[in-house]
Amino acid sequence: MQGTTLFLFTNDLRLSDNRAFMEAAGSCKNLVCVYCVDPAWFKPGRYQSKVMGDHRWRFLRESIESLESQLEQRRQKLLIRLHNPLQAVGRLLKAHEIDTVYRSQNMGYQEVKYWQTLKQLFPSVTFKEVATYSLFQQEELPFELKDLPATFTQFRKQIENLHISEAVTAPDIIPRPMPGLNYRSDWLPATGKTGSPFKGGETAGAGHLKQYFSTMQPTTYKETRNALQGWETTTKFSPWLAHGCLSSRQIAQALRHFESMIMANESTYWIQFELLWREYFQWYALKHGVRLFSSRGIKDKCKLSCFYPERFQKWCAGNTPWPIVNACMKELQATGYLSNRGRQIVASCFIHELGMDWRYGAAWFEQQLVDYDVGSNWGNWQYLAGVGADPQGCRHFDLDKQTRQFDPDGSYVKRWEGNKTYPLDSVDAADWPIMP
Repeated sequence: MQGTTLFLFTNDLRLSDNRAFMEAAGSCKNLVCVYCVDPAWFKPGRYQSKVMGDHRWRFLRESIESLESQLEQRRQKLLIRLHNPLQAVGRLLKAHEIDTVYRSQNMGYQEVKYWQTLKQLFPSVTFKEVATYSLFQQEELPFELKDLPATFTQFRKQIENLHISEAVTAPDIIPRPMPGLNYRSDWLPATGKTGSPFKGGETAGAGHLKQYFSTMQPTTYKETRNALQGWETTTKFSPWLAHGCLSSRQIAQALRHFESMIMANESTYWIQFELLWREYFQWYALKHGVRLFSSRGIKDKCKLSCFYPERFQKWCAGNTPWPIVNACMKELQATGYLSNRGRQIVASCFIHELGMDWRYGAAWFEQQLVDYDVGSNWGNWQYLAGVGADPQGCRHFDLDKQTRQFDPDGSYVKRWEGNKTYPLDSVDAADWPIMP
């Protein structure tokens, strides 16, 4: 048994069905539990947006506090550091005799990069990753990562009959904190009031999972999933999945139980179908790395676009010529959430009607969405821009048709006050005023 192990919590803010944490806890005498809050999250980046907006940060902070409580119940502590993981973990490894560092496998390019850097800087320390964010371990896939299918349909046909392992319960007893370590956590940024209907944390996520499958909503999911509004129209698992408060295996297990005990139909299958879409984008992100953020996408396809500051600000604020787009963007700004159909509508508008570089839209979603996930977000934006995994090329939505189909009575636009429209531009390409 090892002496002291450091476990770095990332997108796995739970103890149940956290195999990385269980493996770490089962192999050491002392355990240091760490979570890093990167100050860079709260500063604007290259695409005008921050990594962490108010809605997402409030949910994340609630999830961290829930994790703290879970650990305290088991006589452990969570050491919170207001530094990026490379700095925080590096300082701990230099200052203390830590044998091993564990974390859940991360699929994002930056997360992979700093992990590799830590390995290079500390060759005497053992670094281990276990997949907890995906349905499968990488070695369970029926192909090498380099051979990941180019489209979701090809991927789904190869994996949908694979066995999904059972979710494991949280350990009751875990190793004690490392003696002599100052466990005073860094101060965390405050959270403002938001209109998000979601509460972060493992307890809240488990409660929602139980509540959803105690209803008949799963049996109508396929018919209601494209609705623009309504709490009961979709599963609403995504915020807890994104932060690792719930695992995809836990959802798959609850779904199997529902199908065996209550009903299995096309709608319940479609919940599994959506879990597989999420799975595809995880491995997609890991395979393609930095190309996930390239304007040319994974297809290396030239996409003619530009950045118009005025158009960008109007789109973000919901002040465009299109009421359906305005309503969606105002809901996103007010709540940190938007239906899948709404996301497709506003992304299509951003790419085609506005002619904008899709990466600015993806970055705004990263800031705003309470359920932001690097693979799903950037993979879906690539898909709609025609530079990703879509075999049909780009997807251009007819905004009038979308309005007639998904908001026929205008109730959604009215609720979010999207009817007040504005001209697309106030100046022309040479910055001369456009006169009425």
